[in-house]
Amino acid sequence: MASSPSTRLVVGIDLATADVRVAVAAGDGRVVTRATRPLSPPARPRPGLSEQDARSWWPAASDALREALAGVDGEVVAVSVSATSGTVVLADGHGEPVGPSLLYDDRRAPAAERWDVMLEQHGGAGVAHAWHASDLLVARLTGESPTTDWSHALKTGFDPGAGRWSRAGAAAALRPDVAPPASPAGSVCETAAAKTGLPPGCSVRLGMTDACAAQVAAGADRPGRFVSVVGTTLAVKGASDDRIDDPASGLYSHRHPDGWWLPGGASNIGGGSLAARFPNEELADLDRAAAARGPATTVCYPLERAGERFPFAAEDAEEVWTAPAVDRVDAYRAVLEGVAFVERLGYERLADLGAPLAEPLRSAGTGSRSDVWAAVRATVLGVGIVRPSSADTAFGACVLAAAGTLHPTLRDATDAMVAPAGDPVAPVTGEADRLEESYGRFVAVLTERGWLPWRG
Repeated sequence: MASSPSTRLVVGIDLATADVRVAVAAGDGRVVTRATRPLSPPARPRPGLSEQDARSWWPAASDALREALAGVDGEVVAVSVSATSGTVVLADGHGEPVGPSLLYDDRRAPAAERWDVMLEQHGGAGVAHAWHASDLLVARLTGESPTTDWSHALKTGFDPGAGRWSRAGAAAALRPDVAPPASPAGSVCETAAAKTGLPPGCSVRLGMTDACAAQVAAGADRPGRFVSVVGTTLAVKGASDDRIDDPASGLYSHRHPDGWWLPGGASNIGGGSLAARFPNEELADLDRAAAARGPATTVCYPLERAGERFPFAAEDAEEVWTAPAVDRVDAYRAVLEGVAFVERLGYERLADLGAPLAEPLRSAGTGSRSDVWAAVRATVLGVGIVRPSSADTAFGACVLAAAGTLHPTLRDATDAMVAPAGDPVAPVTGEADRLEESYGRFVAVLTERGWLPWRG
């Protein structure tokens, strides 16, 4: 989509694990262009270790920016960076990575202790900075030591309620200062402008973690609004007046810069549960067959690997089927329903803790593209489901970049830029009773195994 010279634009960068994604958007939410560049593949030489060459981040980001901005005629006023939560790196005094980064799924230590582990392994010589992945790109864009945002800093030990780091550790003196997301972090320097095509002096705004930015992109940004992201795993994110941290159900809260809390959690089941059981199959055909068949004859909890983190925390959790499926269509439908049951369980727990869902539910991720699955989920949850048109992290970073530049606040930016795609998917009335019965069996099975102590 072409832009006019009078159009004021913002840029969002999503530093993911496999690639860097860039989006350019106008103040009304129209996405003008996008670009992507691959990153060095993660290195996982043995269980528990997960690293990546952080030196690949900036070249990939600058190349993606240059491609995305090449045909844009509007005025770019701001850029923001979002990255994977819990991915960290050490850097020297010139901002160059010192050794590989530790990715979000590295298990040598909790996220709040990963910098200490890296320092211990490296020895500490020449290390000047302990950064999140987003900080490295902000440093490259501004040419200065960055301030970080309290969203990326949450898992590494910053308490946004108290406004301070909650732990010391060997890397304490190397950590950046912390400010709210969407705050100004500096301006694009001449060196970065030459590399990226961004105009020198363009405002650099602090971002949020990938999941939080996607939540903003979906419009789930104020109390009662929630989004379910149905990707490889199911993530539930929303907003509440009060902070919710509940280890028993895997819930924790980020902080919205306008003052609300952003509770959420991520399950170990989701779209990956389908991919593992129905590889190389035409899922659209299974969708149609599952819609015609109706509710499954069996109930399943489709966990692939041992252990669950949301909506309950249980290291011994495992796959459960109450009975064998009649055939592959029945099994497929049972997995669709099983993920929906986990989703409902999560929202019931949130309501118990004071954060009820206000209809409609927003939904994003590749799994949300299935009309059949959306209808199953709507019926299980008893609410309509809307699917925002650009509910992805790069677009969410655009909305963050627009806060304080194109629009006064992040709330104003979200209102102006985020829109649903089409009418809500409504519950299927004729299937509601059977799915309610199946959900009761699902909860009973999990309770019998001791995985839901908070329901006791």
